[in-house]
Amino acid sequence: MDVYGKLGVRTIVNAAGFFSHLGSCSLPVEVVEAMASAASRPVDLDELQVAAGEVLADLTRNEAAYVTSGCAAAIALATLACITGGDPARIARLPEGRGLDRTVVMHRAHRIPYDRAVELVGGRILEIGNAMYTLPWELEAALEDSPAAVLWVAGSWLPDTTLTLDETIVRAHASGVPVIVDAAAQLPPLHNLWHFTSELGADLALFSGGKALRGPLASGLMVGRRDLIEAARANGAPHAYLARALRVGKQEICGLIAAVHRFTELDHALLAKRYEEIVERWTFELQSVPGVTVRRAFPNHAGQPVPRLHLCLETGARLRRDELVRRCYEGDPRVAVLRGEGESVYLTPDTLSEDAEAEVVAARLREVLVGSVSSSC
Repeated sequence: MDVYGKLGVRTIVNAAGFFSHLGSCSLPVEVVEAMASAASRPVDLDELQVAAGEVLADLTRNEAAYVTSGCAAAIALATLACITGGDPARIARLPEGRGLDRTVVMHRAHRIPYDRAVELVGGRILEIGNAMYTLPWELEAALEDSPAAVLWVAGSWLPDTTLTLDETIVRAHASGVPVIVDAAAQLPPLHNLWHFTSELGADLALFSGGKALRGPLASGLMVGRRDLIEAARANGAPHAYLARALRVGKQEICGLIAAVHRFTELDHALLAKRYEEIVERWTFELQSVPGVTVRRAFPNHAGQPVPRLHLCLETGARLRRDELVRRCYEGDPRVAVLRGEGESVYLTPDTLSEDAEAEVVAARLREVLVGSVSSSC
């Protein structure tokens, strides 16, 4: 019996997406091996972070890099870096921060649940614009008061009504204000690892380690300006400051290195072909089920260039979306699918542990859907 079985906890076939509450995805062998090796001996954590940063900076074509305990932790540490500059005297004044510039500017349309990580470490969010648009003068006005940073959230699911990242960077840098990009789910494509920073000029970019990188779930990657990376490190563990609670372990650091190395060497064109084949297979398997329509959707929910299947329950169908999701999740094996708009769900191929799980997902959907049709006759 595996460790989950011993605990009485059921595992999941994840066709929903890289979500933390689902445990994200299974780890590649090389990541597991790196974590097991790291667990075998003690090490100086600060030395390990420095060495890891050098390797990760090289792999991601950035000045510097730093491993965090997740992307939300990266937001918190990036905020601390911009507020304190790594100065111990300034670090000691947080979270109250009297006399420090603690404002982080955000487009209102970019407000997401995870931006509370800014406030967790004493930052104060200043919204500009509204849900419909942001005007250039609104950013300029916010920059006049010398905020600590501008936080720009990348993702195609957000309203396309804000100032572009390019314009935001130009205006912020003209006022000497750094720009942080929350790019948690913006891999693939591979080049995003350096696109926001080395190409567009953002000061820091933050990625989740436990999504497409397939690193440890409790890991995140911060890349960008060397001085700000060093400032983030000065605020983080093992130092006994405000971000001590955001400590990342030696296993996660080494696991993320292995994950990034693997990700940069993948044949992404071949991987994209595999995802298309799985979606085609799902379409073939489910298009004949009465009461549903299926189609390929692109991109995925986070704006990544990954196809997925969109399954819609037709008007008058006895089974409703939430019941479909529940039955899939409560079955054996447990299958997670993503709720879509209206009476629909999405299936994504990139979180599957192996190709055989694609058949498990299709079989479960057919079982639930056909069973519902039969029971209504």
